[in-house]
Amino acid sequence: MRLICFLLGLWPLFLGAQDELPTVNPSAVYTTADGEETTDVSGSTDAPLKAHFFANPENVGAYDARYEWKIWEEGDKENIIVHRFEEELEYTFNKSGAFCIQLYATFVLGNDTISYPGEGEDNPLRVAISESKLEFPNAFTPNGDGYNDVLKAKDGYQSIVKFEAAVFNRWGTKLYSWNRLDGGWDGKMNGKTVRDGVYFLVVNAKGADGRKYNLRKTISVLTGYNKEASGGGDAADE
Repeated sequence: MRLICFLLGLWPLFLGAQDELPTVNPSAVYTTADGEETTDVSGSTDAPLKAHFFANPENVGAYDARYEWKIWEEGDKENIIVHRFEEELEYTFNKSGAFCIQLYATFVLGNDTISYPGEGEDNPLRVAISESKLEFPNAFTPNGDGYNDVLKAKDGYQSIVKFEAAVFNRWGTKLYSWNRLDGGWDGKMNGKTVRDGVYFLVVNAKGADGRKYNLRKTISVLTGYNKEASGGGDAADE
């Protein structure tokens, strides 16, 4: 009788333990193309976008936990892009489009199995990668006035996953090259600003949407250009 009473006294504790069932709370930290970390990528985002996904399990206790991540393009769940079995997942989005990231978790203890999410209850995280855009000006003014002193991609470029650019003079001599989108040419060669005139820009790049940018254009160097004297016009558009 004492044993029965003792077990009955422990029964509320058993019930309390059952109330705290294992669960997960998927989350993500993203590193944007500009190198900034964020947890919010609502709306369209530039590529490449680095993502670190977390299962964030709770109340696992003695349960055997199994994790499964799947990534697919929205509307095409039959074609899984990523399928991995780990608690955390790192992945870089280099392709434009909308993507779903779903965590499946199973907790097993004896004959007791708890699954997340429930059957037919997918609730994935979502990421949308924008289409690419890349443009360059027609001219720049490396005169040290702090305005348009560097030949570089126009503001607003997006979702460029591969990039290289070079500038040549009229005789085909390479004056400068760079492979970072935020880089550019300051108009100098061997430490000295080149003469005013026409130079040649060659750009080879690829967008997250598969678009290839094979730009070949002339660039005017205008060191004597004065923005105020020209009425506030932009030499880059001339």
